[in-house]
Amino acid sequence: MKLDNRTKELIAIGASITANCQPCLKYHISKAIENGAEEYEIKEAIEIGKLVRKGSASKMDIFTATLNISHGVTDDEKPKEEECNTESGCCKN
Repeated sequence: MKLDNRTKELIAIGASITANCQPCLKYHISKAIENGAEEYEIKEAIEIGKLVRKGSASKMDIFTATLNISHGVTDDEKPKEEECNTESGCCKN
């Protein structure tokens, strides 16, 4: 069973929120409406995206609280090459 375009766009709305991408959000709201999504469905997708983003941000807050910055980062704590994608902008100097 494949997801219909309306459902895909509602998922993309939530993903846009978690990615903090305003142009993506505008695009996917427009596409969702074109594919028959109702206003209440779009609002619910936005709220779900906010919940996911909030959960993710809280995990980062907890992680940063455990870092011992005064002693630097040990070799064991350094990210592995595959964990840090410099092509996408993560870990670029």
